[in-house]
Amino acid sequence: MNPRSAAWPLALLFAGLIVYASLYPFTGWRIQGVAPLAFLLAPLPQYWTGFDVGANLLGYTPLGFLLALAGLRSGRPRLAWPMAVVLGTLLSLTVETLQNHLPMRVPSNVDFALNAAGTVIGASAAWTLERVGGLRRWSAFRAHWFVPGAGGGLVLLAMWPVALLYPVSVPFGLGQVAERLDAALHLLVAGTPFLEWLPRRASQPLPLGPLAEAFCVALGLLAPLLMGYADMRPGTRRLVLGAALLAVAFGVAGLSSALTYGPHNAWAWISPPAVLGLGLAALAGLSMVRLPRRMCLVAMMLCLAVLLSLLNRAPASPYFAQSLAVWEQGRFIRFHGLSQWLGWLWPFAALIFGLAAVARRPLGRPGP
Repeated sequence: MNPRSAAWPLALLFAGLIVYASLYPFTGWRIQGVAPLAFLLAPLPQYWTGFDVGANLLGYTPLGFLLALAGLRSGRPRLAWPMAVVLGTLLSLTVETLQNHLPMRVPSNVDFALNAAGTVIGASAAWTLERVGGLRRWSAFRAHWFVPGAGGGLVLLAMWPVALLYPVSVPFGLGQVAERLDAALHLLVAGTPFLEWLPRRASQPLPLGPLAEAFCVALGLLAPLLMGYADMRPGTRRLVLGAALLAVAFGVAGLSSALTYGPHNAWAWISPPAVLGLGLAALAGLSMVRLPRRMCLVAMMLCLAVLLSLLNRAPASPYFAQSLAVWEQGRFIRFHGLSQWLGWLWPFAALIFGLAAVARRPLGRPGP
């Protein structure tokens, strides 16, 4: 049994993503007076597209794979496939039934069948990989590349690119929430005596200068890099991770810009401070490849603390406000709200993870 497998948390995260995508925007709930499962026996929809078929089929395939993988690593291989299929099918049935009560969503028996089929495909792929020894080879690869107990950090790293999709005032500068939190608190206590309790800024904060912006870019890249270092064995493996992470960050930043302003503006985020920050992050990451795991986690938390302090003391630029206005008008996929929350909360989740990991005594030093 492997209770520390990342398959369970990844399966839960993916299930949450499916629920979010299926029930967004979570407003306008109503009772329409129809039987909850009437859609199962309804006539087939007259209009559908290839994209709808592909999205419903492939959307549940990773869930089926992760659920079956989690079952296989939990020591019950015989139950892994049926468990994954049943859980994935029940999730699809639940969200399709709930769509009866949302004015913007329409439950569909075709969607349900495609979701169930996608779950079967994913679970069958995991079962097949287990039969041919693919999962054993992956376990050997993981043991060679990652330290024992690696899991939570890898899940957070997998969420980091999604968090980067939402526009940020400084490239890779996640967690700038001070202004929005201040506005939300003032709105919450407006007209009450508690309004006087809220802190007030003595003067208008100054925007970040070019060097400070470059420093924030470097810190925003170093934090996930050090998180990955903490779960990997020192040496060449960490160099590979660093190169891969910088490449992913570069590509996701371009994708976010392209989705917001159009493909011709994909690289509009590149500026002298951003280039300098990328270079500083690469040099710092290169110099830290031999750090022990505990030191990687401490350095990650230090990077996040300084980054959050700098970002939340600076005002958001008008250009950033325009970016959010364009983004929130719906020019992005339905997951824009999810990426927004990830962008706000990811640094704080990473801080909590780092504190919990450092507090655990069994961290020790990884092998070579």
